[in-house]
Amino acid sequence: MVNQISPERLAEMIDSNEAFTLVDTRPEDSYEGWRIHGAENVPFGPDDEITDADLEHVEEAKDGDSIVAICGKGLTSTPFSFALEQHDYDDVSVVKGGMEDWSKVYEVVPVETENGDLVIIQLQRRAKGCLGYIVGSKSAESAVVVDATRQTDQFKIVAEEAGLTIERVLDTHVHADHISGGPKLADELDVPYHLGEHASERGVEYDYEPLADGETIELGEIEIEVLHTPGHTSEMVNYLIDGEALLTGDTLFVESVGRTELQFGDEDAARGAELLYESLHETILELPDETRILPGHVSVTEDNRYEVGSPGELIGARLGDLRDSLGLLGLDEDEFVDRLVDNAPDKPPNYERVIEINTGSEPPEDESEATELELGPNNCAA
Repeated sequence: MVNQISPERLAEMIDSNEAFTLVDTRPEDSYEGWRIHGAENVPFGPDDEITDADLEHVEEAKDGDSIVAICGKGLTSTPFSFALEQHDYDDVSVVKGGMEDWSKVYEVVPVETENGDLVIIQLQRRAKGCLGYIVGSKSAESAVVVDATRQTDQFKIVAEEAGLTIERVLDTHVHADHISGGPKLADELDVPYHLGEHASERGVEYDYEPLADGETIELGEIEIEVLHTPGHTSEMVNYLIDGEALLTGDTLFVESVGRTELQFGDEDAARGAELLYESLHETILELPDETRILPGHVSVTEDNRYEVGSPGELIGARLGDLRDSLGLLGLDEDEFVDRLVDNAPDKPPNYERVIEINTGSEPPEDESEATELELGPNNCAA
C-alpha cells in the first residue's frame, strides 16, 4: 500500500537516521540544481511507465525495505510509487507536496541568554537556510519579529506558545533570495513594520517606519539597538539585543560574510565590499568577544546540507570565535575587497524579481509564482 507522509515526517526520518531509500522523480536538471542529501534520481514523467532500468536503479540504491518518493509537487512521485507497488514493493510512501512543501519545513531553536527576562528564538527554514527570529521580554510579554519569511503563521504560533505578543516586525534589509514575510505579518497583526532609514534609497513602496543608526526599541527592560551596517546592501541594519546578541542579517554569517554585488552590481561590487569591510571592522568587530552572532542565513548546499551545524541546532557563534576562525575577517581592506569581487558565487536564481517583490514595486502574480521563485537554497554568502 502506498502511504502519504508529510515533509516534517521526512525530516524526522532523515534526522533519526532511519533506514529508507529516498527516490527523487524530477527531471535530472531539477535534481542536480537542488535536492535532498542522499536522494537517488529516477526521472519519471506523468505519462511514463516504469522500466527495468528504473527498477534496477531502485534496487541498487535500496537501504532497508522502505522507499520514499518525492518530486516537485507530488504529481509524478505518486504514479511512480503505485508502479513500484505493482512490482511487489510493499512499503512505499510519497511526500505530500513534494519539494515545494519541503521548502516550508521549519525548525524552532531557543537561544540561551544571560538575561533571564530575554527571549530569543531562532526559526530555521530548513531547505533554504533562512533564519528568522522572535525577540521578546518575558515580564513584558511582548516581542518583535526579525526577518520573517513568507510563512508568517510559523512566527505567530511560536510567539503565542512562548506567551509573547508581537508588537513590531523588523527586517534587516531588502532580501534578494526569498520573499520577506515582514510586511504581510505586520499587516496581519496591525503593528508597525520597520526597515533601516536608508531603505528609501532602494525605492521601497511598502509602508514602513524607518529606523536610524543608534535608535533603540524597548521591550519592557530589554533594549534593541539599531546599527547601520551597509555592504551587502546600502540600507542593511543589524540589531544589538540587550548588549548580548547581534542579529546580523546578511552582514556576517557563521561561515562567511555577505556578498555585495546583488544590489551594487558587478561593476560597483568593490564599493559594496569597501562598505562591508568598514561595517565589519568599525562596528561589529568593535563589540565584545562574548557577543553572540546570530545571522540571517546559513549556507545550504545543492543537496540540502548546512555548511555549518545541522537543522534543529542553533546557528550562531561567539564573535571572538569568529574573529579567530573566519579568515575573511583577518584580511586587510584591499585583500578583502579583491576576495569578494574576484570570487563571487553564482547569483541566486530570480534575485532581481525577488527584490522587486520585496520593495513592493511589483507584487507576485499569485501564490504559485511566489512558491516557484523561492525554490532552491539561498546564495547570499560570499
